[in-house]
Parts: sequence; C-alpha cells; structure tokens
Amino acid sequence: MTDVLEKPSSPIAEEIRRQLADAWGEMGAAWGVAPAIARVHAYLMARQEPLTEREVREALGLSHRAASLALAEAEAWGLVERVSETRRVGRRGPAGTAYQAIGDHWRWFGRVVAERKVREGDPIVVVLEKTLADTTAALERAPGDPDLARMREWLATFLVFVRLFDRAVGLVSRLEPTELARGLRLLGEVPDDTILRLISLLDGLPDGDVLELVEALSRLSPTSARRATTLMSGVVRTLVR
Repeated sequence: MTDVLEKPSSPIAEEIRRQLADAWGEMGAAWGVAPAIARVHAYLMARQEPLTEREVREALGLSHRAASLALAEAEAWGLVERVSETRRVGRRGPAGTAYQAIGDHWRWFGRVVAERKVREGDPIVVVLEKTLADTTAALERAPGDPDLARMREWLATFLVFVRLFDRAVGLVSRLEPTELARGLRLLGEVPDDTILRLISLLDGLPDGDVLELVEALSRLSPTSARRATTLMSGVVRTLVR
C-alpha cells in the first residue's frame, strides 16, 4: 500500500475545525443538505487543502461507507471536487484521489442554488400544476361546488407565486460567480433606507414604464450603459434639488 505524506495539523486548530463542521452539519438540514454532507464540506473548507477519504473519515469519526457517500454527494452538489493526491510517496499503484472544497464561495453557492431548484423548486411546480388541473377538472364536473371554486382560485394564485420564485432562483444559478459576487457586494454597500426608498418609488410607477426601461437598459452596450448611467445620475441630481 502506498504511503501518504500527511501535513502536520495543530490540535487546537483541528478541534475548532471539527466544532465548525458539527455546527455546519446541524444547520445543513435547514438548507436541504444532509448533515454528513454539510460536515464534510465545512471541514474541507476549513482545512483549505486536498484530503483523502481516509483523512476526512478519521477527522470526523465517520465510517468508510458514510465518508464515501458524503463525499460523493458533496461532489454531486458541487461543493467539493476530486483532485490528484500530490502527497503520495513511492511508485506502487495508480495515482491516488483526494477531495477539496470548491475554493470560490460564489461558485459553490450558485451550484447549491441550482441543485436545490432541480431537487425542490421544479418538482413543486409540477405538483401544483397537476393539482390545479385536477381541481379544474373536478370543478367542471361539479360547477356548483363553492369549496372547489375557492380551492382552484387559491391554487392558481399560489402557482403564480411559486413559478416567480422558482424563476428567480434559476436566474441566480445562471449568473457567473463574479457577476453574483459583484452584484451582492454593491448591494451590500447601499444603505437599507436607500433600497427601501427605491422599492417604494418603483411601486408608484406603472408596470409598463418600468418594464420598458429595463428592456431598453438591457440592450445597451457597456459603453452606452456608462454614458446613460452618467446622464441619468445628472438628471436625477437636478430633479432632487
């Protein structure tokens, strides 16, 4: 069996990493991720280096089967990736396999969003669409049933909401990590009061005007967008004086 050169780890740092992994695992269920997967992900993030299945297993006190399944699922979620084991010594056997957390946090966040949409969001839409169709068919057979009528009205309204939410989630997952990071970073620099005022302002504008403006802006080239932004900023500053 080929040996692996292990990197020394501080006992204190290792204990903190394990505590983080345990806490991350407890929160995993709230995110729709199994605790074992979340523990493995947090531990690999905190180690910041590739680790073999055995190293992960021994650090977290998992069985071989549990560690293998957790790593495979974490890979399927896009949280970790396989890499070549660079610390092997000797020449026996093929190159080993190690796992490391996806270093770009925005990248794995986008993958989690996309995976949750596929596993949760899309199936909910299908279920609601079928339920609405069944209710509509039942109402056609019993047009005088007020309970069925109320049920159909609620389903139709709720389905619109779920579709909009599912679409918004899907758009997030389609953004490049750098685009998502910059968008949220800029949003983080805007005071809450400014955002709330902007939302209130948009609420008072006709839908057609807002949609027309968004469509026009989306078709501008970067150079034209910069010019338009400068022009709009000047006009707005003049109006608020």
